[in-house]
Amino acid sequence: MITKMNHVSVFVLNQDSAYDFYVNKLGFKVNTDAAIGPGMRWLTVCPPEQPELEISLMAISEGMMFDSLAAQQMRELVQRGTFGFGVFECDDLIATYEELKAKGVEFTKTPTKEFYGFEALFKDDSGNWFSLGEKKS
Repeated sequence: MITKMNHVSVFVLNQDSAYDFYVNKLGFKVNTDAAIGPGMRWLTVCPPEQPELEISLMAISEGMMFDSLAAQQMRELVQRGTFGFGVFECDDLIATYEELKAKGVEFTKTPTKEFYGFEALFKDDSGNWFSLGEKKS
């Protein structure tokens, strides 16, 4: 039986820029930042209250996962905002929205009450989008 997930990957265009976005804008913590070979880096972050879930910020580069054409296509798809990778949660959506917006996070949907909850949508620095929802009490 599978008991939990502890790593997920988000493909990013530039790991230095992604580090700045996830750490300095979203307030995530770095779990691992290590060189793993020439030009390769293992970079994982986590939301501050969920250290057991490591989000791997995977560079899209030719090599282990992608050939040259696939890497180019993947970069184009990420830049176009094709991928929505997950749902983050906060205690106060309006306050978090205002805090992140002041830090330069681009929102594509302002906080809105939907039938499934209270959410906003934002993009990371690569173009990946995420939902941000308010924790139900």
